[in-house]
Amino acid sequence: MGEALKQRIHQQHFDSPSVEAMFNLWIAADYMAQKADAVCAEFGISRAQFNVLRILKGVHPDGHPRCEIMRRMLEKAPDVTRLVDRLEAQGLALRDRSEDDRRLSITKISPAGLELLEKMEPGMKAMGDHFAERVSRRDCRELSRICEGLYGEGE
Repeated sequence: MGEALKQRIHQQHFDSPSVEAMFNLWIAADYMAQKADAVCAEFGISRAQFNVLRILKGVHPDGHPRCEIMRRMLEKAPDVTRLVDRLEAQGLALRDRSEDDRRLSITKISPAGLELLEKMEPGMKAMGDHFAERVSRRDCRELSRICEGLYGEGE
């Protein structure tokens, strides 16, 4: 494989190609996560909060109960209730009671949440463009196939 990993972690050989690939995947994922964290930090939210807002925007003007938000998150968060509490405190999300079941809370994105995502769009797009400049469309499809093979069915 390449030399970047060897130089980064100052290690010349690995137990197997799979170990080397796994380390490369961890480093690449961390690299992209740090880029996303930086964009989110500019706007005073976490990557997990961005993820929740992104999910809620996808169903706007409707919302989702907490369990559905949890199911759709890119990275599993241990306490979605607390994430939603913080978004609500910032005025970025709203909670309503379900008409059918008054015990069920539905979270929706607020107008301020939609506005924030719009403001964040250039930074997130730049991050996506950075990725696209370094990884061809063909390699993107192959990378997606490989990743889905890791976390897909049969987990």
